Amino acid sequence: MTDALAKRIESQTPYKVVSSCDRADSIMNGQIVSIDQSKLSTERQTGRPLEKEVLLEAVVSWKNLKTGELLMNNQTVDASVSYSEWQSQSFEYASALAANKLAQQIVEQMELGW
Repeated sequence: MTDALAKRIESQTPYKVVSSCDRADSIMNGQIVSIDQSKLSTERQTGRPLEKEVLLEAVVSWKNLKTGELLMNNQTVDASVSYSEWQSQSFEYASALAANKLAQQIVEQMELGW
């Protein structure tokens, strides 16, 4: 998730991700608070899931270190992705897609403050 978000920030915003807080103008903290999976459809005869969904939920804060202003204050962001094991898609595959989608949602929330 961290890698996906850093790549999205650098490719879609004017910001640069740095490794040292001493050089940063702002800091973003976040935590994935929920990873859930549910069935979307089932096969009639066997009851086996045909399609499932992965839902990731995170809480994110973003602070301007120069002014102390909270640009995002414990904002909840979520993303979901559907997948099918019948199409050789795994939970891990869907989780990676959901992490990328969650990173996109976070960047979109960042843009609201501009």
